[in-house]
Amino acid sequence: MKQVNLYEAKTQLSKLVDAAAAGEEVIIARAGKPVARLSALEKPAGKRRIGILDGQISVPEDFNAPLPEQVIESFYGSR
Repeated sequence: MKQVNLYEAKTQLSKLVDAAAAGEEVIIARAGKPVARLSALEKPAGKRRIGILDGQISVPEDFNAPLPEQVIESFYGSR
């Protein structure tokens, strides 16, 4: 872990960002007191593949059919 003062951080920001991207944690201090931390972001998850479950999931024909009255009453009570 590396600690630098704010003035040094402003003048060497590019180098500090490179160090953080490489896995080093950089603490930025004002008057010797730590105030911020510079660290690498988590790597993004891999690219999602569209259609990976194609043919493995089926939607029933009555998916959008109105709910039975009994189910509606369980949500809203008797009308």
